[in-house]
Amino acid sequence: MIRKPLIAGNWKMNKTILEALELANGIKRALLDLAENVDIVLCPPFTALAEVAEVLLDSNIKLGGQDMYWQESGAYTGEISGIMLKDIGCNFVIIGHSERRQYFSETNETVNKKIKAAIKLNLSPIVCVGETLEERQKNKTPLVVREQVEGALSGIDAKDMLKINIAYEPVWAIGTGVNARPEQAQEVQKFIRDLIEKRYNREVADSIRILYGGSIKPDNFKDLIAQEDIDGGLVGGSSLEVDSFCQIVKLCIP
Repeated sequence: MIRKPLIAGNWKMNKTILEALELANGIKRALLDLAENVDIVLCPPFTALAEVAEVLLDSNIKLGGQDMYWQESGAYTGEISGIMLKDIGCNFVIIGHSERRQYFSETNETVNKKIKAAIKLNLSPIVCVGETLEERQKNKTPLVVREQVEGALSGIDAKDMLKINIAYEPVWAIGTGVNARPEQAQEVQKFIRDLIEKRYNREVADSIRILYGGSIKPDNFKDLIAQEDIDGGLVGGSSLEVDSFCQIVKLCIP
C-alpha cells in the first residue's frame, strides 16, 4: 500500500512569535506547490500557535500542538487542553515525546489518556515511542517498543487506530547528531507495523503511517524515507530552518 508521507516539524521550546512568523511564512512560500503530495505539519510552541495558524490559513500545511492534557478544562495550572488546540486551529498533536517522558514524567498510561482525548476531539495524534541507548545496548529495544506501543493503544479500537500516526524516535538519536542507520530504523518500524497487525489486522497495519525521528537532516533522510516502513519524519532541529526543513519535505516526493 502507498501511504501519503507525513513530515512534522517539532519546534520544541524555540522561536519567539516574530521568529515563528518568519519561519512559518518562509516554509509556506517554499512549499506552496508541494503540499499536495506530502502532509506537512508545523508544531510551534503554544505561545506562537495562534499567529502561525493565521499564516497557514490559506495553505495546505497543517498546524499541530507539541502536547496536550487529557482533561477538557479545569484546575490544571499550566496545561493546555485538546479543545484549546482545536479552537486555535490545530489538526495534529504530538503525544508521548521522549522529552516529555524523560523530563515531565510522561508514562504509557498518560500517553494513552491523551490519545483517547485527542481522538475524541478529532485531533490526529503523532504518538512517539523509542528506546534509550542503554536499552538498545542491552538488546531491550523490542521489549521497550512493544510496551510503549501496547500501552499507548490500550482500549483503542481499529476505527480510531486509523486516525493515529506513530513516530519511532530512538532516544539516543534525538538531538545528538547521530541518527539510526536506515536498516536499524526499518527493523524497528517493521516491528511496530507487525505489532499493529497482530493487535488489529493487516488493513489497519498497512494504513498506519509510521514516522522516523532522531537527528533527521537533508543528507541522511533520503536513505531513511526509501525504507519500506518509513512513511515520513518527525523533524526537530532541522525544522527550525526553512531550507533544511523544505529539503526534507522534498525528499518525500518521487
